[in-house]
Amino acid sequence: MKLRRVLALGAVAAIAAVTLTACGNGSNGASSHKGTLNLTTSAEMPGLDTSKVTDNSSLTALSNTQEGIYRIGKNSKPENALATKTTVSKDGLHWTFDLRKNTKWSNGDKVTAKDFVYSWQRTNDPKTASQYAYLFEGVKNATAIQNKKADVKSLGVKADGDYKLDVTLEKPIPYFKLLLGFPIFFPQDQKVVEKYGSQYGMKADKQVYNGPFKVEDWTGTNTKWKWVKNSSYWDKQAVKTNTINWQVVKESNTALNLFNSGKVDRTQLQGSQVANYKNNKNYVYYQGSTSAYLELNEAKVPAFKNQKIRQALSMSLDRKQLVNNVLQDGSKAATGLIPSKLSKNPQTGADFAKDSQVPDVTDHNLSKAKALLKEGEKEAGISDLNFTLLADDTSTAKQNAEFLQSQFEKLPGVKVSLQNVPFKNRLTKSSNGDFDAVITLWGADYNDPYTYSSLFTADNSQNNGKWANEQYDTDIKNSADKDANDKQARYNDLVDAEKTLTKEVGVIPMYWGTASGSGPMLQKSYVKGVIYNSAGVNFNYKNVEVK
Repeated sequence: MKLRRVLALGAVAAIAAVTLTACGNGSNGASSHKGTLNLTTSAEMPGLDTSKVTDNSSLTALSNTQEGIYRIGKNSKPENALATKTTVSKDGLHWTFDLRKNTKWSNGDKVTAKDFVYSWQRTNDPKTASQYAYLFEGVKNATAIQNKKADVKSLGVKADGDYKLDVTLEKPIPYFKLLLGFPIFFPQDQKVVEKYGSQYGMKADKQVYNGPFKVEDWTGTNTKWKWVKNSSYWDKQAVKTNTINWQVVKESNTALNLFNSGKVDRTQLQGSQVANYKNNKNYVYYQGSTSAYLELNEAKVPAFKNQKIRQALSMSLDRKQLVNNVLQDGSKAATGLIPSKLSKNPQTGADFAKDSQVPDVTDHNLSKAKALLKEGEKEAGISDLNFTLLADDTSTAKQNAEFLQSQFEKLPGVKVSLQNVPFKNRLTKSSNGDFDAVITLWGADYNDPYTYSSLFTADNSQNNGKWANEQYDTDIKNSADKDANDKQARYNDLVDAEKTLTKEVGVIPMYWGTASGSGPMLQKSYVKGVIYNSAGVNFNYKNVEVK
């Protein structure tokens, strides 16, 4: 909670100095809007179809307006939500969940085990084209169904009456409980899905809700909407906030001014704002597990199939300058795809990012980059390299694209054009392969390297650049199959895969750390009870209170 989840690039800090207003401490007393929380997001919300969402904004909405088997609580601990009891077989392959009785959707329909069966089958059905279906890998027949080699009804999930759900796995999944707290595993009301068809989840009133809040006033394209307390929620007495108002604000200046004027209760700090506000009483820092990287479309730009050209672009990028002079928000220069502090070696305790590092590929070395580019262009039969870099249309995203453009164009014969589009359009273009190169941010869906590693197998729908490597695919497969029960062997598989991805530049790592929803922020002191986790969906607002 991809994360994950695909994130908006509006949280990347500006290059230019930011004009600040009201640099004091701002309002610290009681809220003038008790019971109402006012928040901003840097990107439009693409949709609320449980099977199809991939972005941070939509996943955050679903996680707080829907309820699954578990809800992810403090320190990423799965807590019983619709489940009241979980029974697991000794071999870890059979799970039985006793579900809470008499829970309802916001339209009055009962929430039952059949809603889970329908939802999981719909997500895995190839006709749905869910980009997150791969998360079901390990559930009996899920991968075969996605590959059209088994009937969707054979998926390893069954309803035993209304309030008992049986799940069969093909192999143990070490992080299965965390997955069950992620929105893609939530139930869906079949009657509602079939009623609205292609419009399901495309507007607030084309979805139903069984979680703490309901979405209202979202038309599918507007930049303001709200969550309101769900009177049908089974645990409504625990929900202390009546309304959470959202508005899209793409300019960091504007968001800061809204905070200082008391119109919003939290804002993300960017660029020089961080230094100016670091001693502010409202300053908070949410440590992220986000990876920012550049995908090169090998299917559209033949030159990107050349490894030396990819390595040249990677080595031309001064990541330290990017994080220190551009981002200025606590992000770290990436040495690979998978962020530090996500996973540790079971035997030594060493950080995964350190064990998997291939430093000469991600180190800034312009002279070596120039030599590699010359060799690569000769092998590819070209004399220059022209491509378009796709990014979001926020001011900070534009400035970051300009930074990459300036870095790459230090290589002889390289010309980079920029294309900035709204976040929703960027997602569509990425998934359709309609790009030359695209800046992508991915947030961890759970605390395990596999949440990133699985993205770049040859058959993963999120592998938009179409990079492929047989050894990489083998290592990832081994980690999920034959080595799934051997913690060290599984860890070694994932380390080897990461080294291959880095060395061959399947993607160009940029930085780790913050994105929309994490990093340095200002948050009013009267906002209490927010639960934050660096992986998965970052914010759980069930118990938030505005005093």
